[in-house]
Amino acid sequence: GLVHRTHLSSCRVDKPAEIVDVGDKVWVKLIGKEMKDDKLKLSLSMKVVHQGTGKDLDPNNVSLDQDERKKRTFRDYTSQKITLEAVLNTVCKKCGCKGHFAKECFMQPGGTKYSLIPEEEEEEGAAAGCEGDKKISQAEESSKKRKK
Repeated sequence: GLVHRTHLSSCRVDKPAEIVDVGDKVWVKLIGKEMKDDKLKLSLSMKVVHQGTGKDLDPNNVSLDQDERKKRTFRDYTSQKITLEAVLNTVCKKCGCKGHFAKECFMQPGGTKYSLIPEEEEEEGAAAGCEGDKKISQAEESSKKRKK
């Protein structure tokens, strides 16, 4: 059988010579077997066996299952776009502003109402459509300056 270097010790092993020498007798545990080309291949582990007594330190294979889970490959989700429209389009029942839920509202009763700053495309359309509130336009200009 074969003891892979990852199964020599629970610590990282760069060179097997750090742990064992040729001809050393060691205790091992059978962790896998595979038939390939009419040959039986055995996978062995030293890290789950006490090397002084030969006692199995992982009788239920818990650490082996954990190691197996660590090796699993994960799917790449970086190309998928995440949209937050469900939260952005909500209206708070507490203050009436868009973009958050009532349980996340930070407005004090009778205090200033806060809402989301519109995107740049929406700002241009809103500025052309109405010239009402000077406070909002000043806030938009300052946010544009910060972005630049």
